[in-house]
Amino acid sequence: MLMILKAGNLALRFLLELCMLAALGYWGIQIGQGTLAKIALGVGVPLLVAVVWGVFCAPKAAKRLQGPALPLAELVLLGAAALALYATGHPALAGTFAALVIGTTVLMQVWGQWGLAQHGADESGRMGEGR
Repeated sequence: MLMILKAGNLALRFLLELCMLAALGYWGIQIGQGTLAKIALGVGVPLLVAVVWGVFCAPKAAKRLQGPALPLAELVLLGAAALALYATGHPALAGTFAALVIGTTVLMQVWGQWGLAQHGADESGRMGEGR
């Protein structure tokens, strides 16, 4: 049962990461003045965050942050998405998003999930067969 909960936590975290990009894109479109600015911010901001995430936070990143820097960086980026939702007039959604981010972060810390590749690693960090 605990294994299912741990896998569910990682799955929810991945969905929150995708929602982060969508929220930042939505913010960019809403905040931009004029069509070109809306497109530039709506595409550019999530793209920039995705690159930063891929370089420093992704499980297989060559320059992945270590220790407390990793959860801190993830919380900053995910927190920016919550602020973006709030800034675009969605305080309830922002609060729900922030609560889910905090919840998954706490569980990842308690369950020692920061070192795991989020693509099927077991608790020892070994990948399953066929990977």
